[in-house]
Amino acid sequence: MMDYSNDPRTVLTLDAGGTNFVFSAIRGNREVVEPVRMDSGAHNLDVCLKTMEEGFSAVLGQLEQPPVAISFAFPGPADYKNGVIGDLPNLPAFRGGVPLKGYLEERFGIPVYINNDGNLYAYGEALAGTLPWLNARLADAGNPRRFRNLIGVTLGTGFGGGVVINGELLTGDNGCGGDVWVFRDRYYPEMIAEESVSIHAVKRMYGELSGSDEDLSPKDICDIAAGRREGNRDAAVETWRRFGHGLGNALCFALTLIDGVVAIGGGLSGAAPFFVPAMLEEMRGEMQRFGQSNVPRLQMSVYNMNDAAELAALLKSEDGSVAVPGSGRQVPYVCTMKTGVMVSPLSTSLAINLGAYNFALNELDR
Repeated sequence: MMDYSNDPRTVLTLDAGGTNFVFSAIRGNREVVEPVRMDSGAHNLDVCLKTMEEGFSAVLGQLEQPPVAISFAFPGPADYKNGVIGDLPNLPAFRGGVPLKGYLEERFGIPVYINNDGNLYAYGEALAGTLPWLNARLADAGNPRRFRNLIGVTLGTGFGGGVVINGELLTGDNGCGGDVWVFRDRYYPEMIAEESVSIHAVKRMYGELSGSDEDLSPKDICDIAAGRREGNRDAAVETWRRFGHGLGNALCFALTLIDGVVAIGGGLSGAAPFFVPAMLEEMRGEMQRFGQSNVPRLQMSVYNMNDAAELAALLKSEDGSVAVPGSGRQVPYVCTMKTGVMVSPLSTSLAINLGAYNFALNELDR
């Protein structure tokens, strides 16, 4: 994987929400300007495009050297490869398809790269977050094992995700790579996983379990589960338990195909103490076979990297070598299968911006 932590090039970035746009610039995996926040102007295409032009120009005014690219996450549906944004529910100005990449390239004269936030979150964690952090800990522990694949998921308004394989972002032939949100739901197999793993899922589940129609936020439901707020504590605890099993179920599907480590971000990741135990229980569970013994849900052992003891067990080298028959030669033998899951200490916004930065430089260097 490329390491851009000391790269002198600058990339303009954007955190695009439905209400606000936050413009910034990254150099050497560090933010190098004071971010510029502006109303998105999502109701009107001309206003929205002007906002982007003014926002990026305001960041340019803070730089001493010109940027080499613009790179950012933008909501879908979209043709990200060609930079055409489709019909967005929270940005109605883009309905009908708008070639945003082409527009910005004409205005600023530099390459523009657009991805979804799940992809860039995963890319940021793979190149500048969880993956290099883990591999550095392995090196410090004298363990020769290195991880090269990562699944990144964001827990928030939706259930976002992305996959990085050996340093390459998995976009897929249709731009749908890493779309974990459409896996089958753990509790409602006819529905998508997002129906149990999202903000609206938490609110719905608590309402159903408690019989309350009070409009509570996920933080409120966390406080009820912790006994810090009045409410139906049993319902709150069960809500987060179901959330954890729903998340763990989706991660099992993803890990079965990708076989890497997992980074978790997004606003709901703050509720980790309430859902991580159930998530791990799901991932460490078993599946049945006709007339035979059960098999583990995952072939690899799962370690919680936020837990010091489990991290130490993941870092411990239990592999060795075996002799080639009829020869004195030894060959390495990786006899343990392991993976790690971590609620990332990076803010999701920073991870996405780091992903945008690294993605742009990697594309430029091809």
